[in-house]
Amino acid sequence: MGLLTFAGVAALLTLVPGPDSLLVLRTAIAYGRRTAFIAALGIQAGCLWWGAAAGFGLTAVLAASHTLYTVLRWAGAAYLLYLGVRLLVNRTETTETTADSPGRGWFLRGLLTNALNPKVGVFYLSLLPQFVPAGAPVLPWSLLLTGVHVAEGVAWCTVLAVLADRLGRLLRRPAVGRVLDRVAGTAFLGFALRLALRP
Repeated sequence: MGLLTFAGVAALLTLVPGPDSLLVLRTAIAYGRRTAFIAALGIQAGCLWWGAAAGFGLTAVLAASHTLYTVLRWAGAAYLLYLGVRLLVNRTETTETTADSPGRGWFLRGLLTNALNPKVGVFYLSLLPQFVPAGAPVLPWSLLLTGVHVAEGVAWCTVLAVLADRLGRLLRRPAVGRVLDRVAGTAFLGFALRLALRP
């Protein structure tokens, strides 16, 4: 299996809807593409973390330790629950407010969305070794493969951010924003329940 095969597999997985895509879409609609791109960079930093962890063998420890996996899984579910509840009960900040400090908190939101999801770690543990050539150094190859996945993720998130930003110009009215926040909040609650209840 080569890099092109991995790139194809990773691209298909990148397109599967999940918390990452939802975070980018909602952020772009509410605050614009720049803020969404910052959140996307945080998401991809989470991928880099898991890729490096796989290269060092840390994800094998995670997969082998039911307790560690459960703790991280519940932490990830709690964070997604927090995002969902926040969207359901709080008013959306205005675009002008976030424009004053476009990077504040958004990179961290994206990072935590991935870094606290142990299923991403197990995904890297199960997929990356299949594409590391026999006898090749594991860490550099793991980082290379992760870099391919991250590049695809950045490209896809950029497309989502640009399209959602254009759509958001039509939807950034308070009443519409509240509806969108309820929809996104409910979706985050669903992702939280799925992470918590499906090991």
